[in-house]
Amino acid sequence: MNFQTLAPVPQPKELLDLAFGKAREKGRKKIEGDHLTVIRTREALKLDVIKDTLVQRLQKVLDDFPDTKSLPVFYQKMLDLTLDYALFKKSLGAVNWCVQKIRLLHRDNVRRLAKERKEANINPLAKQFYGRVSSLLKQIKPNLEYLDQSRKVMKMYPDIKEMFTVCIYGFPNVGKSTLLNTLAGSKAKVAAYAFTTLGINAGYITHQGKKIQVLDVPGTLAREKKNNVELIAELVVQELADVIIYVFDMTEFCGYSVEQQKELLERISKRKKVFVYLSKLDILDPAALASWKKKYYTLEELREVVFSLVEKETEHKDELNESEQKEGYSMAEEEDTSKY
Repeated sequence: MNFQTLAPVPQPKELLDLAFGKAREKGRKKIEGDHLTVIRTREALKLDVIKDTLVQRLQKVLDDFPDTKSLPVFYQKMLDLTLDYALFKKSLGAVNWCVQKIRLLHRDNVRRLAKERKEANINPLAKQFYGRVSSLLKQIKPNLEYLDQSRKVMKMYPDIKEMFTVCIYGFPNVGKSTLLNTLAGSKAKVAAYAFTTLGINAGYITHQGKKIQVLDVPGTLAREKKNNVELIAELVVQELADVIIYVFDMTEFCGYSVEQQKELLERISKRKKVFVYLSKLDILDPAALASWKKKYYTLEELREVVFSLVEKETEHKDELNESEQKEGYSMAEEEDTSKY
């Protein structure tokens, strides 16, 4: 799902300036008929233009945002974590309400204009429509503002693909984004302070024609109660990750102790298959490295083990497909013989 195409949400002043500007232009159109007919027709045309412009622009806002119920579970949970979901839905509902109200106002005012026989009453009727439409848009101004804020947040969501997925996981500032950049040739933001990655950075590796998705998630602390940024990392682990690369910083320059990092490693190892990568080896004291007793993987070893897992998964899927095909042929043969 790609949220990058979400367009900026227009605000009331922009919408009204556009609609009234088009209406003034339409009002200059030459119209044949008696004086009353000309005035009445001109005002009706201006109302049509205003209605059409506002309804089209507001409907586009509604159409641009995806149907949240049809989104994959991962994105539905991302919405809950990153937005005030109730306010988001309420804001979409407010825009839809405004669209319907504008249509009703237009219909009623056009009917009244068509029946009006006094020239002096025509302009006030049109102005009444302009005023009520302006009032409607001002009513939904907070909703349009929140939808634009939501759009900016949603544009930061990664374009998640249905494929073998590696999650790069660990404490803040241990070198996760640097590893992603090295593995996948990405350009994730890197800085010497904690919680640089507030969203999810995505990169891809190709092996034997198969793409592998690599996701760098926000730093996570070894604690039970997590903030929303950490919960984004947990969501990736829960919903997307086939395997975890746990980035371990033995230099402790990240600001967290070896013991704290070991605690988090033990927790994640109970949930997923984990491969440990030791970062910042170029500045690590050799004596500290010698104290490491568990298996850890170099960059090349990580590639090899991930490629091996992808190959096994592909073989397994091929075997399943072959089995399903054989079962299908067998059922077809039974159906054929049952006819005689």
